Amino acid sequence: MTYLRIVEAVKTIVLAFTALFPLVNPVGGAPIFLSLTRRYPQSVQRVLARKIAIYGFALLAGSLILGTEVLSFFGISLTVVQIAGGLVVAITGWNLLNQNPDVAAGSEPGTLEDALQHAFFPLTLPITVGPGCISVAITLGAHLRYQNDAEHGLYFRFFGSALIGMALVCLLVVVCYGNADRLVRILGPSGTSILTRLSAFILLALGVQIIWNGLESGLPQIFVKGTH
Repeated sequence: MTYLRIVEAVKTIVLAFTALFPLVNPVGGAPIFLSLTRRYPQSVQRVLARKIAIYGFALLAGSLILGTEVLSFFGISLTVVQIAGGLVVAITGWNLLNQNPDVAAGSEPGTLEDALQHAFFPLTLPITVGPGCISVAITLGAHLRYQNDAEHGLYFRFFGSALIGMALVCLLVVVCYGNADRLVRILGPSGTSILTRLSAFILLALGVQIIWNGLESGLPQIFVKGTH
C-alpha cells in the first residue's frame, strides 16, 4: 500500500512539472529577464530571480488550491484571464522588440528597491507565470480535487505532491534567471542581441496566441447566449 502511495505521489509530481515547465520555460525566459534587468547589477538580478521564483510559486500554488473559487467569487472566467493576460504579454514583447539596446545599456544602474518594485509585475506575472500557467494550475487543481473525492480524502497527499512539482519548476527559474548574465559572456553582444530580439518576437507571438485561445473559447459562448 505504501509503495502504491509513493508511485501516485511521483506521478503527481511529474504531472505538475511536465504540465508547467513548457509554459514557464525558464530557459527560454532567461533572455527576456536579462533584457528587462540589464540595468541592474548581477547581485540585484540574482535577488530578483529568487523573488520571481517565490512569487511564481505562490501564484501557482494559489491557482492550484483556490483558483476556481477565486474566479467564481469575482465572476471572472478563464477566457477573460487569457485575453487580459495575453494582451499584457503581447505588449511586453512588442516593447522589447522595439527597444533600443544602446539606450538600455547606457542607462543608470538601478537600485535593489527599484528592482523589487518590478519583481511581481511584469517579471513574475505575466512574463514568467502567465495566464496559460494559471489556467493549467487551476485545471490541475480541479483534476486533483476530483481524484481526491474518488480516493476518499487523500487531499493533502495529491496537492502536496503537485506543490513539489511546482517548486521544482520555480527552482529552475532561480537557476536560469540567476545565471542569465552568463549568456552575455557566452554569446557576446551580437549573439545576445539576436537572442533577445528572437525571444521578444516569440513573447509577442505567445501573447497573440493566448488572446486567440481566449477568443476561440469565448466567442462561441457569446453566440450561444445570443441565440437564447
